[in-house]
Amino acid sequence: MLSMAQIVAFCGVIVLGAMSPGPDFAVVVRRSAVSGRGHGMAAAAGIAVGVCVWVMAAATGIAALLSASAAAFTLVKVVGAAYLGWLGIRSLRSALRGGGALALDVPEPARRGRAAAFAEGLLTNVLNPKAALFFVALVPQFVGSHASVPNAMMLAAIALTGTIAWFLLVATIVGTLRKVFTRPGVRRTVDALTGLTLIALGVRLAASSRP
Repeated sequence: MLSMAQIVAFCGVIVLGAMSPGPDFAVVVRRSAVSGRGHGMAAAAGIAVGVCVWVMAAATGIAALLSASAAAFTLVKVVGAAYLGWLGIRSLRSALRGGGALALDVPEPARRGRAAAFAEGLLTNVLNPKAALFFVALVPQFVGSHASVPNAMMLAAIALTGTIAWFLLVATIVGTLRKVFTRPGVRRTVDALTGLTLIALGVRLAASSRP
């Protein structure tokens, strides 16, 4: 079983990774600013589940197969880059329309909107092959190349908890300031900046190569 020192160290690395600027952060901020704290939290939950999936994949060797296969890596990379580009274009279109409310993938009731936000967070994370490479390098440092099922599940639970804790904090802070974001000019700026950021991240992902 993992020692307390290993658990604390792994949790610290996960939180630091979550705090680094990237598409996950951009999605949570935009969902929270434009659609409210609940939608931001739903996106945060989706991202956390995605991280949990990658940890389990790394612990069981599945992610290593992705990083070792040029074809698989390229496929996920292209799909992920296209998805980020699509999210970015949606944000820019919203900005050009005048900073109106975020058009969710499905109409009300609100729970469906939150389901769409959850799916957006999940896909943003799962369709990022760089996440696979990160966890392929990280997980063996704590459990070796062949993790037991209990250790793999423990790492996944730690990753889920650490990731969702950080992004829920982000969603809460941004959602609390939502009155500021209701101003058309501010909302338009948020949409434009998020759109440009997501498109830039998509282009960067598309141009990346396996290490």
